[in-house]
Amino acid sequence: MRKFAIGALLLAGVSSSAAIAKGPTFSASIVRTSYGIPHITASNWRGIGYGVGYAYAQDNLCMIAEEFATVAGERSLHFGPKETAILGFEKIDNLSSDIFFRSAIDMPKLRRGISAQIPEARDVIAGYVAGYNRLLRDLGPTGVPAECRGKAWVRPITADDMLRLTEKQVLLASSLALAGAVVNAAPPGGAQAADQNVTIPDQDKIGIGSNGWAFGGDVTESGRGVLIGNPHFPWNGPARFWEMHLTIPGVYDVMGVGIAGTPIVSLGFNKDIGWTHTVTAAQHFTLFELELDPTDPTRYIVDGKSERMTPKTVSIPMPAGTAPVTRTLYSSRFGPMVAAPALLLSWGKTKAFSMRDANAGNQRGLAAWIAIGKAKSVADIRSAVTKTLGIPWVNTIAVDRAGNALHADVTAVPNVTAAKAKDCATPASALLAGRVVLLDGKRAACDWDDVAGTAARRLLPAYEQAIWERRDYLANSNDSYWLSNASAPYRQLSPILGAWGTMRTTRTRSGLIEIERRLKGTDGLPGTKIDLPRAEAMAFANKSLVAELVVDKLLALCADKPDVAAACNALRGWDRKYDVDSRGGYLFAVFAANIRSIANLWATKYDPADPVHTPRDPITDGDNGTKMIAALAKAAATLSAEGIALDARWGDVQFAKRGDQRIAVHGAEGSLGVLNVQQGQKVPGGITPTHGSSYVQAVTFDDTGPVVDAVLSYSQSTNPASPHFGDQTLLYSAKRWVRLPFTKAQIDADTIGKPVTISE
Repeated sequence: MRKFAIGALLLAGVSSSAAIAKGPTFSASIVRTSYGIPHITASNWRGIGYGVGYAYAQDNLCMIAEEFATVAGERSLHFGPKETAILGFEKIDNLSSDIFFRSAIDMPKLRRGISAQIPEARDVIAGYVAGYNRLLRDLGPTGVPAECRGKAWVRPITADDMLRLTEKQVLLASSLALAGAVVNAAPPGGAQAADQNVTIPDQDKIGIGSNGWAFGGDVTESGRGVLIGNPHFPWNGPARFWEMHLTIPGVYDVMGVGIAGTPIVSLGFNKDIGWTHTVTAAQHFTLFELELDPTDPTRYIVDGKSERMTPKTVSIPMPAGTAPVTRTLYSSRFGPMVAAPALLLSWGKTKAFSMRDANAGNQRGLAAWIAIGKAKSVADIRSAVTKTLGIPWVNTIAVDRAGNALHADVTAVPNVTAAKAKDCATPASALLAGRVVLLDGKRAACDWDDVAGTAARRLLPAYEQAIWERRDYLANSNDSYWLSNASAPYRQLSPILGAWGTMRTTRTRSGLIEIERRLKGTDGLPGTKIDLPRAEAMAFANKSLVAELVVDKLLALCADKPDVAAACNALRGWDRKYDVDSRGGYLFAVFAANIRSIANLWATKYDPADPVHTPRDPITDGDNGTKMIAALAKAAATLSAEGIALDARWGDVQFAKRGDQRIAVHGAEGSLGVLNVQQGQKVPGGITPTHGSSYVQAVTFDDTGPVVDAVLSYSQSTNPASPHFGDQTLLYSAKRWVRLPFTKAQIDADTIGKPVTISE
């Protein structure tokens, strides 16, 4: 017996020695610099994911733990079925959220899919899981932040949790907007979840947007590229950005940001390139109108033959003592069934509707972003984007140190040509035109086309999407591909990629006008070239194009109107900006919202030959003048009811709370023609941001590496106890930037706290 025990110990020693010789499975070092930015170094991709999972959870544990519960379809269990969550852009009850995720996410398919991806993608996910779970062990139950301490939903995660979260992210700006329609869908007489008032939001009204400007060497002081990235993303929840710098020596050295659960940089820079993203106007899903079999509403006709829909029954766990809720949902060959009466999409006895999303199961994004991070030129970025077709729903705007600029509006898009959209239209298609393409599902020929050589089936090839490379400038503010350079409009492409030749939003126009003024030297700044300080000043100028177009005429109109004299005087003293010290801007914002319903507002109509400067010249006489004075009076009354002065300082109206501190926030709604967008919600005493400028970066290059200023408007951590809960919010308020440390010497000079090395 004793000999056996000694032998076992010897064998254990040999095994242990072998394990030590082999080294840990996961290992990373984490160095933090000012404002809590982690610089993570590892010898391989598993180590990178390990460090990111650990450091991200240090800053945002409660938020991401709740998100893992959401995508697992466990909100009803933990938070109650009647409470609500934000899904896509709208609130949805927890039960409906759970039904959607448990029906829409196909775990066997996702597991098969990730196994076919590049090894780096699989490794970085495995590392993230290990790093997140390591932090939970290191914290222990009592070390979890107070906001979620003791909650059952704060638990170790698995690779499946990461796959679910990634699937949600790729659907975020596509079919996730129709999650309520998926939940609603049931055959006549069938059980439904709570009725959802489902709509497809207008592109200019959704909360996720952005500005991206790429300036090439022909217009920059240095002859190198200059990039401004100004994503407009939610200030709260898992779509918040988080800064990181990731290094595998000799392989990968990239700094920038990702959203919750993103294990690599998805927007940022390296030594030679900088890139940003803006939400594209392209449509990433289509609807199909089905002709139902008259004998059974769960069967439909394709080319004269009846096909059975595929049922899927899901079970939703409820709080203790309550039985699970079950629901059966259906899919056609085209995808899940949808029902949205507000959009005239109803499941009746003769007709129903189905949806397919080009991003469903899209796991190619990690490969695309890893390749972008390794790029040395915009040509490399173009190759990464076009070969993978893995970028889900954003334009890619980039520059390189050689002075080249790129805009690639290339994403996972349904392969639907203009001819197909026309030939396969139904009578209902025109009602949804501009928001989503509706195709005739009773003809198999109306399915998306399949072209050999694309990264996935039925996707529009990259050569049929919009790609520019130039050396002057390229810009996008969420309008379609048509006018990224005002002097060189793009050729007309499939309508699935967005409108062509149509009126641009005021924010797009504002950006192109500011670029035009800079290059002509008429913007009040010296010279006619771009450099980092000038680009930063443009990004935070906070000018309102609508004010520029309207205020002079309004002041002339209201000058002799005693009923609005005080409001008129307040606007006369306004600088027509949305800086924190600007006075009178809130009055104008309310007024501008009031006049949007005036049908014939502009004397100079939209002209496709001059889309940047039209429409303009407001009509202020006659009935229009009466309506404008009434709109101003109504705006003044609104401010009075809210207890806000007509000439209130903008930073006293719009603010972010960080603990007991009210931090003034500059910027305003994009509909005002303000580039630095901040959309907010009413709170006592004013407005607090909900969507808008987030991680703002200005990138250029010197002889040896990147030169980057950035600021994260809402700060790095969601934990109120963290020193990085509001530190960058104060910087943003003051229009101050952080010069990001990238080299080892820069990082060493800016290190805060003690470096951390983790391994297992």
